[in-house]
Amino acid sequence: MPREGLVEVREAGLGDLSGIVGLHSRARVAYYGAGGLPIGEILTPELAREQREGWAAAITSARKQVRCAIVDGTLAGVLAMGPPHSSGLDPRTTAQLYQIHVDPELWGRGVGSALHALFVRHLQDEGLALGVLEVWERNTRARAFYTRHGWLPDGTSRPAPARPALPALLTKEFGCVEGLPDDTNSLITEPVG
Repeated sequence: MPREGLVEVREAGLGDLSGIVGLHSRARVAYYGAGGLPIGEILTPELAREQREGWAAAITSARKQVRCAIVDGTLAGVLAMGPPHSSGLDPRTTAQLYQIHVDPELWGRGVGSALHALFVRHLQDEGLALGVLEVWERNTRARAFYTRHGWLPDGTSRPAPARPALPALLTKEFGCVEGLPDDTNSLITEPVG
C-alpha cells in the first residue's frame, strides 16, 4: 500500500481522459485567471471540446507521451511530451515538454517537480541534448517553477495560437548532459554540442 502523499506516475489511458480534461480546466482557470483573463474566455464549450480532442489525440499518439501523477489514489497532475513542434528543431536531438498541469489544490506538494523530473529522465534515457517548452508570459507561477528547475528564456516568443486575448508565449530551452546525477541540478541552460 502506498504511503500517504506519495506521487506515483503512470502512463495515461483513454479512461483518464475526463479526469485529465477536468484537471486541465481547473489549472487553466487558476493560471489564466491570475494573469487577468476573465473566466468566460478561459472556459468555453469550444475550448472544452478542443481540450478533450487534443488530450485524446495525445494519449493515443505513437509519437507523444502522456503521464498521470496520482496522489492518494486521485489524479493530481498530467504531463505531455514528445518531439518538438517547431520544424527548426531536430527531433533526433530535441524533445518538447508540451504541458504540465497540476490540480491547483495540490500546488506546492511536489507533483509538478515529479512530472518535470520524468521529462528530464526522458531526455537522458533517449540521449537528447535539448529540451524546449513554451510558457504563457503572464503565468508567473509556471515561469518561477521552470526557472527553479534550470530553464531560462531563449529570447523567442510568438503570439498565442488563435486566441488574440492571450499575450505571447515564451520559449525556453535547456540542455541535458549525460552522466550527471539524476536530479534537476543536472540541468544546464545552454544547448550541449
